Amino acid sequence: MSRPRILVTRRWPAAVEAVLSERFDSTFNSDDTALDAAQLREALLAYDAVLPTVSDKLPAALLEGDAIRTKILGNFGVGFNHIDVACAKAKGIVVTNTPGVLTDCTADIAMLLLLSVARRGGEGERELRAGAWSGWRPTHMIGTKVTGKTVGIVGFGRIGRAFAQRCHFGFGMDVVFYNRSAIDPMEATRYGAVQLPTIEDVLAVSDFVSLHCPGGAENRHLMNAARFAAIKPGAFLINTARGDVVDEAALISALEQGTIRGAGLDVYEAEPNVPEKLKTMENVVLLPHLGSATEETRTAMGMKVADNITAFFDGREPPDRVV
Repeated sequence: MSRPRILVTRRWPAAVEAVLSERFDSTFNSDDTALDAAQLREALLAYDAVLPTVSDKLPAALLEGDAIRTKILGNFGVGFNHIDVACAKAKGIVVTNTPGVLTDCTADIAMLLLLSVARRGGEGERELRAGAWSGWRPTHMIGTKVTGKTVGIVGFGRIGRAFAQRCHFGFGMDVVFYNRSAIDPMEATRYGAVQLPTIEDVLAVSDFVSLHCPGGAENRHLMNAARFAAIKPGAFLINTARGDVVDEAALISALEQGTIRGAGLDVYEAEPNVPEKLKTMENVVLLPHLGSATEETRTAMGMKVADNITAFFDGREPPDRVV
């Protein structure tokens, strides 16, 4: 019996590619260049499984028609808003993701962004590298203390909780959060956190606002002009969730007007494109989507995908099935 044909859309850690080669008739993207829509459509027509990443947009238009051969999309990542899951479900295409294994590393990046923007780390490094540092002085590059401040978390899932734990127990911050469903107060207490009824309640009291909610239509531009207007004056915004959760035009306006004091971003609406205006702002820390970028985590993510598609082709239920 022939092995299932699979396409891996980007380069993955070598250990994962070795496992996939062993189990499947695997095709790898040797030059690691993002596939365009036509190439993705061709892949869906030619392979039993396609293993996409967040950079691979799979709208309904690519999934339509009776000629689709792909039976499973083994997504490399937790978020899957780049895939039209409703269309995939209607077509009988299984979609899986990789939850759990990237929790700590993404929470670490959120903490890195919070500290960097509060203490002007990026700005300071740029000054030093440019040869513009003239030496220590009492009024040089004054930042914001984080201990004792309030951090507001939007979305209290695995990553939101890990971030809360770091903020409260690591840096002595007060933690409030908004979550669509109610969290047992005793469970929230484990993370030093208190749930508030609305996003606006969180925005009103938070010195730092960190986004940890899913992307997609329901949360698109969750942080819009109205919410930036409702934020505590001088607060900082941190986003390690999905780029479309923030209206970037509204963010730029809030930064220009001084409504918020700064922002730390790891994700963007139209990756890899980042608004030029954000690149010019000294009070903005920008990272190239590094949330899960550790050797341990990226390998674990890949192994989860391998396990999901292996289960599927063995006739078992994939552990991380989304639809």
